[in-house]
Amino acid sequence: MTMQPVGGNGSDAQREREASTDQLKEDLRNLSHTVEELIHATAEDSRGNIAELRERAQQRLHETRERLEARGEKIYASAREQVDATDRYVHENPWTSIGIGAAAGVVLGLLLGRR
Repeated sequence: MTMQPVGGNGSDAQREREASTDQLKEDLRNLSHTVEELIHATAEDSRGNIAELRERAQQRLHETRERLEARGEKIYASAREQVDATDRYVHENPWTSIGIGAAAGVVLGLLLGRR
């Protein structure tokens, strides 16, 4: 039995992560820009301008928070799926798993012994 990547094609998952990361960076840039505008508007003390910028900052903060929460939930779900797949693999292939663990222990022991 060979282990397949959880969630389908690895390159699709990589592209999705990159797109999600790019979107997050853009959201944070927008939020930062809006907060800077708010700071500059506050220095000018223009009441009407402050209210508008404050509303935009709150909206962008809310949108960014929602995206961060959604991304966190996706990461948690993906990690949970990977843990479950690993658990299934270990239960289906106990001797292979023991061999992999022993080999990793030997390599780690050799690396630590080189100090």
